[in-house]
Amino acid sequence: MNVVLPSQIAQTPTLQPSPGRVPYRADIDGLRAIAVLPVILYHAGIPGFQGGFVGVDVFFVISGYLIASLIAGEIAEGDFSLLRFYERRIRRIFPALFAMIAACAVGAWMFFMPEEFKYLGRSMWTTALFTSNIQFVKESGYFDIGAQMKPLLHTWSLAVEEQFYIVFPILLMTLGRFGRSRTVAVLSALFVASLAASAWSVFQWPTGAFFLSQFRAWELLLGVLLAFKIAPPLSRPLTRQALAALGIGMIAVAVFTFGEGMPFPGLAALLPCLGAGLVIHARAADGAIGRALQMPVVVSVGLISYSLYLWHWPLIVFTPYILGHKPSVAQGGVIVGCSIILGALSWRFIEKPFRGGASRVGRRALFAAAATAMAAAIGFGSYVAREGGLPSRLPAVVRMVYAATYDVSRFGQSGCLEHSRGNIRPTLEDIGSGKLCTVGAKRQADPAFLVWGDSHSAAMAPAVDVAAAKTGISGLFAGRDGCPPLPDLQPSNPSDEQGCLEFNAAVRGLIAARQIPLVFLVAYWPKYVHDSELPHEGVFFDASMPPPLEDKSAQIGEALDRLMADLTRQGTKVVLVMDVPEMGRYVPEAAARAMLTGGSTDIAPPWDYIAKRQALSRAILADLAAKYGARIVDPLPAFCSKGHCEAVRDGMPLYKDADHLTGSAARSLAYLYEPVFASLVARGASEGNPGQR
Repeated sequence: MNVVLPSQIAQTPTLQPSPGRVPYRADIDGLRAIAVLPVILYHAGIPGFQGGFVGVDVFFVISGYLIASLIAGEIAEGDFSLLRFYERRIRRIFPALFAMIAACAVGAWMFFMPEEFKYLGRSMWTTALFTSNIQFVKESGYFDIGAQMKPLLHTWSLAVEEQFYIVFPILLMTLGRFGRSRTVAVLSALFVASLAASAWSVFQWPTGAFFLSQFRAWELLLGVLLAFKIAPPLSRPLTRQALAALGIGMIAVAVFTFGEGMPFPGLAALLPCLGAGLVIHARAADGAIGRALQMPVVVSVGLISYSLYLWHWPLIVFTPYILGHKPSVAQGGVIVGCSIILGALSWRFIEKPFRGGASRVGRRALFAAAATAMAAAIGFGSYVAREGGLPSRLPAVVRMVYAATYDVSRFGQSGCLEHSRGNIRPTLEDIGSGKLCTVGAKRQADPAFLVWGDSHSAAMAPAVDVAAAKTGISGLFAGRDGCPPLPDLQPSNPSDEQGCLEFNAAVRGLIAARQIPLVFLVAYWPKYVHDSELPHEGVFFDASMPPPLEDKSAQIGEALDRLMADLTRQGTKVVLVMDVPEMGRYVPEAAARAMLTGGSTDIAPPWDYIAKRQALSRAILADLAAKYGARIVDPLPAFCSKGHCEAVRDGMPLYKDADHLTGSAARSLAYLYEPVFASLVARGASEGNPGQR
């Protein structure tokens, strides 16, 4: 699930205008409600709100408008104070935020396995420092845990805003002192630059485009420019009504027609952002639109929208742990209702006592409490992350089962498996010179075989390693995560396209230069032929939902055909390794939780589910093997027999996550590869060089 969450910031509304404050506008609270409710409904899985994630963009525009109006007004009056500004921000943001963080820590202690808790620990201290958006970019790699297991994922938007508000007041103060006449021009230039960067990065670096401030700043700056009155005022009530209606319509189009698969934010975000801008600029106080925006129930939702936003996502994350399964649509509706109730209680008893001039909490006490809360979140979060999620919380037998998470062979670690993010070993030069991890017997002069593929090849390599060592044969391993062994194929992940192409070209060059006689091609074939992984649902899985089965195999089949033809022409034998069954859930977590709660560890999907998911890739590999006389190694019978599949055997998980084998499970499959190496030995013997080409 591609999770998108709104920001909710904004100046504390006052019922009456007062000097140095932004006059209260009930229609903006109504706009907040229009923004936050689709996001809640989207995350709760309510049908029809597939584009509800655009609420984040609406909130950014509101935020920019209100904060710029406040700061610019105070600067113009010569009454702006950074200290007072940040005091207001703390009163607005901190109480409910740190209460929510504390509640998530308690929930995670009760329900989370160590790896999940470790992720929460990291997000706790980065949330306290308002840098969680940067942390989530770092975590968004191939082996990242799912969004549904991160209760603080939604804090990325608060981080974006607070980072903006560290820079923005200083920028306005500087422009006010040295270039007041150029303020709008400078802000406009920054708006255009950020929008252009977002439009570029949404294709080149989608994760960064989504999370990082520089690619989101234009949305806040749109509200800022409205506060600086770049648009002419509207005098005719009918025009105000028309523009407000158009703005709401634009937001509605985005909410009901956008979807997770589209490039976002980028230029697509202009639709909801401009819609929000039109509503703000229209100031429609009268007429049907104005009355609708100012209905008491709508305004009430807007008033509690910050707390509503804060609490809804943790409820969505923790509810499956309480129910034992993913919520139904009806249960999602209950989550929405509970979020509203909890948001209202949070607003009344946590937010409100700290806000406004009438608050009994003085500045000194406020800053002391804020510093204490930050220190506690940073300290506890860092401790949890450093201690690996505190596995000592769990009974010993549960810890033993969960330890399968870390049962990774050397082939899956840095130095052997090249990662698309962060790890540059082996380098292209290493590949070209054959400085790769050895598989099988101790390294000999010329490798007799090569294991080539993505992260699934790294997971399967221990089986090849044991079988090759048993027959005294030495080979090499070349793997890169997310990168199928198809040299001329454009990867589906644009941000990794060049690295994957270069890696595969280097491996293909190595095979040709060394005349390697045997190549194992191992990959996550079902993912590539359907252009979709099996949805990972954390520790929960719903087999009633059909797996992704859309046939997108044309390019994969053609690329594999070309490669096999090329290898066959040069005399290299190919072994096609079919993929292991996908489990759809994180097996060690699910098995450990089952043991903890007394549930069943029979957690593999049904046989017919796996058979449907594997059918297309198996057919393609079988056809190409027949065409080129290649061998096939099929691990499926080792996991599935008599219409039943296993994810856990003899009490121990066979997978370290949802689709990668543990090192132990992989080594137990060595028997599948022994006939291949027996044939290679026999071939070498007939050529007078046993064990080698």
